[in-house]
Amino acid sequence: MAQSGAVILNPDVAQKDPREALVIAVTARVIFNLEAEHQLFLAQGTEEYTRHQIARAKEPLPPGTAFPFLQAVRLVNQRLLERDPGERGLLDVIVLSNNSPEAGSRIVHCTRQAGLEISKFCFVSEKDSTQYLREHNVGLFLSADKTDVCNALRRGVPAALLFQQEVQAPSTQLRLAFDGDAVLFSDETDRVFQEQGLQGAEQYERALEAVPIGEGPMKAFAMQLGQLREKFGEAESPVRTYLVTARSEGDMSLRALNTLQAWGLRLDETFFMDGAPKGPTLARIRPHIFFDDSPHNIQGAQDAGVPSALVPRGC
Repeated sequence: MAQSGAVILNPDVAQKDPREALVIAVTARVIFNLEAEHQLFLAQGTEEYTRHQIARAKEPLPPGTAFPFLQAVRLVNQRLLERDPGERGLLDVIVLSNNSPEAGSRIVHCTRQAGLEISKFCFVSEKDSTQYLREHNVGLFLSADKTDVCNALRRGVPAALLFQQEVQAPSTQLRLAFDGDAVLFSDETDRVFQEQGLQGAEQYERALEAVPIGEGPMKAFAMQLGQLREKFGEAESPVRTYLVTARSEGDMSLRALNTLQAWGLRLDETFFMDGAPKGPTLARIRPHIFFDDSPHNIQGAQDAGVPSALVPRGC
């Protein structure tokens, strides 16, 4: 880590081997609702923000959107260790923050008080802290800052912009839902659709039915998650994954299904929405996070009470 920052290890959590664990990096603003503090920072600057946080170092913070997700991560690790006490392929959560260690002391205290399984806190003074994601072998980065997310995606790290919203109740299962094109898959079919319309996209898919679709920005993360999921039988898995895509059944679905099979990625359920709103289906699934590239779909999911993360295009 750079000398201009600091890494604080959490003594309450066993440190994991980043070469074997699935590392998830999160920012403080997705764990806790820090919108008031963020507005203070924007209005009055770093010094006033730091004074504010130091003065309230022991005050609890309200949960943010990722809070239930992190609770579910802890339960997944518990299940993995119950299955095999020597398990090393665990989920490892780290906090990556542009705060100084002094300003971040409140974050450390609140996460430890909440019992979240966060192994380390990386406080980095550089403007672009995402340069450290590859160093920590991060498999997923969640942030409330679009610039950070785009920087991570440009570095080849799966990343998404998580929006603040009311927190759902925690569950005993980690549930994640993914859109298809431009998220799990590349955006090649979307490009054809924009240029040639639905009929052109369907012809394109029929012609390439046996050829796997290109890899999207979240494919690597989904594959790692799938490997973890395969350690359990289907009925007992603490991880459940979904594909919720605007593609239709028939010609538009066959290539997607063939691609998943070619990758060896098995999802629990797949929904081909044929352009219908995704919100009602997502409300039934109740994922901890839904990943999509469309702000319109993100809004629909949020309206249905589903925590959502944008995988932005054009970064």
